[in-house]
Amino acid sequence: MELCPLIKNILILDSEGKRIAVKYYSDDWPTNAAKEAFEKSVFTKTQKTNARTEAEITMFDDYIVVYKFVQDLHFFVTGGENENEIILAAVLQGFFDAVGLLLRGTVDKKEALENLDIILLCIDEIVDGGIILETDANVIAGKVASHSMDAGAPLSEQTITQALATAREHLTRSLLK
Repeated sequence: MELCPLIKNILILDSEGKRIAVKYYSDDWPTNAAKEAFEKSVFTKTQKTNARTEAEITMFDDYIVVYKFVQDLHFFVTGGENENEIILAAVLQGFFDAVGLLLRGTVDKKEALENLDIILLCIDEIVDGGIILETDANVIAGKVASHSMDAGAPLSEQTITQALATAREHLTRSLLK
């Protein structure tokens, strides 16, 4: 019996069922073709539902899938059949709200593709290896925003890696002049 709830995957698909951002934490889908087949079938099963105002929950191939739609994006969080639906819904809501905060309320396919790095960082801050790390949207957004701080920020507000990258960039520019 597992004591820690585990996430099998987190998916964002567009309105046609195509991948925007996906992350799998389980070997239940060993090949890319199996992953794409799962995505297509879960999209087909859920596309006619009205999950725009609040998250919906469904059982699908011995998995619990929690999902929510906004504009032309479909957000999915999948767990095993014995996982707690409320915890899966909390992960989905935290992810959904954090993406909304980071994209400043404009959550659609175009914005998601332009900010894919932020969305993938968001997924990484929520789940690591299937283990849930955080579900509070404000904390997630804060951590992601600190990772993606622009190079124009003062050095005191940058991480060591960002400061070194900024220094490298300034050195390169000065050598090319």
